Formats: sequence, C-alpha cells, structure tokens
Amino acid sequence: AGEGKTTVAVNLAISLAKKGKSVILVDADLRNPSVAEAMGLEKKEYGVADVLEQKADLRDIRLRYGEYGLDILPGGNPLKDPSVILGGGLMEKLLQVLPRKYDYVIVDAAPVGVVIDAAEIAKVCDGILLVVSYNQVHRQELIDAKNQLEQTGCPILGTILNQVDYEGFASKKYYYKSHYSSYYKAYEKEAEEKKS
Repeated sequence: AGEGKTTVAVNLAISLAKKGKSVILVDADLRNPSVAEAMGLEKKEYGVADVLEQKADLRDIRLRYGEYGLDILPGGNPLKDPSVILGGGLMEKLLQVLPRKYDYVIVDAAPVGVVIDAAEIAKVCDGILLVVSYNQVHRQELIDAKNQLEQTGCPILGTILNQVDYEGFASKKYYYKSHYSSYYKAYEKEAEEKKS
C-alpha cells in the first residue's frame, strides 16, 4: 500500500494507448478503488464489483479517457471482503473476455501480502509487474510477496522500483567509485575531452 502501483498502472496504460494500442485499465482493488480518482474521472455509481456480482453490465461502467482509445473499468464502491467474488470464477471470465477486444488489459490489484486478492487475480493473468517503493519495503516482505505470487503460476515479468530518492541514491556514488574506479577515471577523462 502507498507504493505507487495505481500511478504506475495508469502511466503504463496511457503510454501504451499513446502508441496506438487499444488498452483497458481494470481497477480490481475492490477494497480501495482509486483508478478513476487518480485519472480525474467522475465517479460512477457502479464498478467492477457490480459487474462481477452481475448487478451491472460492462457497458454501464466503462469510461473513456483522453483521445487515445484508453478505456477504464472503475472499481466502484469499496467492498469489505471481495475475496469471495474474486475467487468465484467471475473475474476469470471477465479477464478472458477483455483480451478479445483490447491489445492490452492492465489490472490494478490490491497490495500483495496484505490480503489474498492480488494472488487470486494473478491466477488468471498473463504476467505480473511488482511495484516496489525505494527504501520502504523490507527484504523479507518482498521475498514473501514474490513467493505468494509465484504460487499462482503467473510469471513475474519484472519489478518496478518506484519513488526513488535520487539524492539519496546519488550519495551511494562512493560505492561505485571504489569498486569501479578505473571505469570512472576513463568516463571522467572522456567527459573532459568532450568539453574541450
């Protein structure tokens, strides 16, 4: 929670849509849906939970964002325990239908490790991008999250290191200089030659 997974999902969806791909972004964090708000879209009465409970149709909740052909399925009203709906096979059906109409289906799920929701959703996805906030997650928490996701059978495509403190990161320069001093000397020499 708070590591920027929604922001990453939104930016990835917009980037792909700008490249001419048909994209739909699904807000599947049904405990704390925030995609529509993050994108400045008006909140709808219904959301993904209502579609999964068969109280609404996809056409009722789908929102269009910008001129790039990006569609959004907002989460709707928060649920206290969405694990029953998520594990009931309806999310699987939804995620089987969407790829027939879109090049990319991006799913923003609940934080891993806190609740089982993300693991349930991962079972029906093609790949996982794990968003990790710089200097906030303990190593063991990350290992536990990775293990939980690997048990779903869904491949982890990669990890996105988010919210990097560049000044703090740059202060670690001494480490690189001490271990790669010959590289740095050559690099600095080349940079000086380019200046003159």
